[in-house]
Amino acid sequence: MVQATPLLLVLFLALGAHGLQATQQCKLTGQWENDLKSNMTIYEVKENGDFTGKYLTAVSASPLKIMESPLVGSQQLSYQSQPTFGFTVHWNFTDTISVFTGQCFVDENGKEVLKTMWLLRLHSEDRANNWNAT
Repeated sequence: MVQATPLLLVLFLALGAHGLQATQQCKLTGQWENDLKSNMTIYEVKENGDFTGKYLTAVSASPLKIMESPLVGSQQLSYQSQPTFGFTVHWNFTDTISVFTGQCFVDENGKEVLKTMWLLRLHSEDRANNWNAT
């Protein structure tokens, strides 16, 4: 019976460490930078999950001067430790809109990371060219 005790202790510690990591809360509020050096700020996330913010892209196909643009979004309710979310950016310097959807993760070092996918919609003059505009 003496040899079983250390094994149970190690198993308990391993399970306990995993439990601590899973309870870390990933919060969207704050400043974020992506791998292309675009910057996003998300203001307070309200109790219902709604939020607003601003986005400054570092890249654009538009010849116009890049300007900071507003965003509005929503996330799963706060009881989720790694919530999914979505937001829309209304670009102030061009006639396009982008939508993003993703999830906020906490990595093994406790760092918050956003993983997203996005679509950009250009203005189209006619319905026949609709597919080319997204």
